[in-house]
Amino acid sequence: MELDNILDFLDSKSILITGATGFLAKIFVEKILRVQPNVKRLYLLVRATDAKSALQRFNKEAVAKDLFNILKEKHGANLQSFLSEKVTPVAGDITYENLGVKDSGLIEEMWGNIDVVVNVAATTNFDERYDSALALNTFGAKNVLNFASKCAKIKLLLHVSTAYVSGETPGLILETPYQLGNALNGAHGLDINTEKNIIEEKLKELSYDETATDKSITLAMKDLGIERANKFGWPNTYVFTKALGEMILGHMKGDMPLVILRPTIITSTYKEPFPGWIEGIRTIDSLAVGYGKGQLSCFLGDPESVIDVIPADMVVNAMIATMVAHANQPSCEIIYHIGSSVSNPLKYKSIQQSGYNYFSKHPWINKEGKPVIVGQVKVLNSMASFQRYFSLRYLLPLQGLQVANLALCHALNGTYSSLKRKTNFVLRLVELYKPYLFSKSFYDDMNAEKLRQLVTANGVEASMFFFDPKIIKWDVYFEHTHIPGAVKYVFK
Repeated sequence: MELDNILDFLDSKSILITGATGFLAKIFVEKILRVQPNVKRLYLLVRATDAKSALQRFNKEAVAKDLFNILKEKHGANLQSFLSEKVTPVAGDITYENLGVKDSGLIEEMWGNIDVVVNVAATTNFDERYDSALALNTFGAKNVLNFASKCAKIKLLLHVSTAYVSGETPGLILETPYQLGNALNGAHGLDINTEKNIIEEKLKELSYDETATDKSITLAMKDLGIERANKFGWPNTYVFTKALGEMILGHMKGDMPLVILRPTIITSTYKEPFPGWIEGIRTIDSLAVGYGKGQLSCFLGDPESVIDVIPADMVVNAMIATMVAHANQPSCEIIYHIGSSVSNPLKYKSIQQSGYNYFSKHPWINKEGKPVIVGQVKVLNSMASFQRYFSLRYLLPLQGLQVANLALCHALNGTYSSLKRKTNFVLRLVELYKPYLFSKSFYDDMNAEKLRQLVTANGVEASMFFFDPKIIKWDVYFEHTHIPGAVKYVFK
């Protein structure tokens, strides 16, 4: 494996990016526009009805964000002119053939010009509706591959997956592709077409139920996803459908140069375009929000377990480096774990301590204008101890309060509703995240380390495209970068 000059590679290239208004894709787009303004064109697939709506959505959900401040300062009044020259927002949807692009002239233009396809589009909700998750994460990957195969100049398909496609497998998880391409024909009892049929039958069944509401149908489809994921050994719908997407790509890629990038838990930017930018509540930030607002006084997990996190800008730099390293390598299929559990492990207890340190010094101010005083969270290191503690501390008082509220003609409605929200919040977090709070998985990053060494040896570009987690001091990062960023951009 060799690594050419990265900026030279990006010069005059045309790149298609799906999921372009998502958290990671926006950072990717901003980085390329900032470091290589001579890129030929970025085609950004956006879920929208037409080109005008796609442009409006890109401007509102990407350009208007603080993320683009450096580009705004650099180009000033000429920013929109620069963007119109370099960026084409494309109305489409990866759940459809030809990515749902209706403009035939634009399709032909893309097929003739695109050098690299970067598939970032996905639903990352752990308990997404099964029909939505399978359409996006599994069949969407197939549609992206089919579109890329029609691009005359295609040099690489880069597919962003997740390290957690490994499920709950303990030990060292290697950077190897899944060998279950047979999921397409029913080996191991897993067949994606069967899964599609199961979804269709379930939706038909629900349509015959006159008592079904939109809410109950959504809940039924979420439950179906978890049920099917658990049946085949995955903890949730998200990682199950992402694993199926990888299997499809491996089975159908043919001579297409393919890189599958598997990040772990993605956190706020470490350095670029500035430290601490984040958008949306991202896994561990659910805990930070709950704790900082005083909604979380206990939680479940092993304080000694390793939580694998990686800053978003490091993921983006790895994406760009893999594009350059593996372009024009027919039949190549390589996996990269982009994470920290092997190179620079972070323990669950360290995150807890950082949260306490930060919110003790910088308490959240609630709606009443009062600072929320936090304490050390009581961590329960088994499900049994959690259930005992939570029942005594919350569920029994909640039941008592419910009885009192009824007896007093709902005079305690506000207090009861507040406590009920807190208990439901914690129970939902536990249900969604318990597979990861006792994780015994470590994600081998030998391939990523080899690539990091090539980037390091690449002279001036070493600092521009860094993604080495060994440089991170986790307590400093969480207390001075990530948590402040979450408070600024995520807390509501």
